[in-house]
Amino acid sequence: IQDPPSCLFFFKQLDRIIIHQQVELLEAILGTETSSKYEIKNHLGQRVYFAIEENDCFDRNLCSPIRSFTIRIADNLGQEVIRVIRPLRCNSCWFPCFLQKLEVQSPPGTIAGYVVQNWDPFLPKFTIQNQSKEDVLKIIGPYATCGCFEDVDFEVKALNEMTTIGKISKYWSGFVNNVFTNTANFGIQVPVDLDVRIKAVMIGACFLIDLMFFENSLDGL
Repeated sequence: IQDPPSCLFFFKQLDRIIIHQQVELLEAILGTETSSKYEIKNHLGQRVYFAIEENDCFDRNLCSPIRSFTIRIADNLGQEVIRVIRPLRCNSCWFPCFLQKLEVQSPPGTIAGYVVQNWDPFLPKFTIQNQSKEDVLKIIGPYATCGCFEDVDFEVKALNEMTTIGKISKYWSGFVNNVFTNTANFGIQVPVDLDVRIKAVMIGACFLIDLMFFENSLDGL
């Protein structure tokens, strides 16, 4: 197993990661889908990375929740440290052979791990894999993800799905914020001693969950 990349050294001390989507004025006023931009912060609210989604206008406006994308995550000096790649795939439980899969690289060009959607007729389920495609963790979401006036938690579990070791939370941030800007605020909680590459993959999982379940939702109503 390769040593963790030096660009992820900062993750070594983190057990909580905050992801805040920055809202573009044009998108807020006209409802036009623009490239997403995010700030990634530590538990003190200090920005440690920023992220920019790359795709084209066709994908953003016509394939929005299932669109392909590349998200480039850079440090405060502008150096890209993580790359998240999502191909265009199906988003329906009726197509179990073509469910979501996302690749995370760190540094760019070197595989850190994968997020793979698992078929389930009722619950959102995902598997976190390492760079060798070995299963490491599970993510299980709630039956309903509407988030009516409350946070929505996706539990991070051991492979036996019995032990909860963390969570990815979609924070409800109020009626006006959700309806008129549809901005995203997420928190990731994981053990501090989790492999830094898997922490990077968890960020990819958070982006995938956002697009699959909250991109076009009016959560909070």
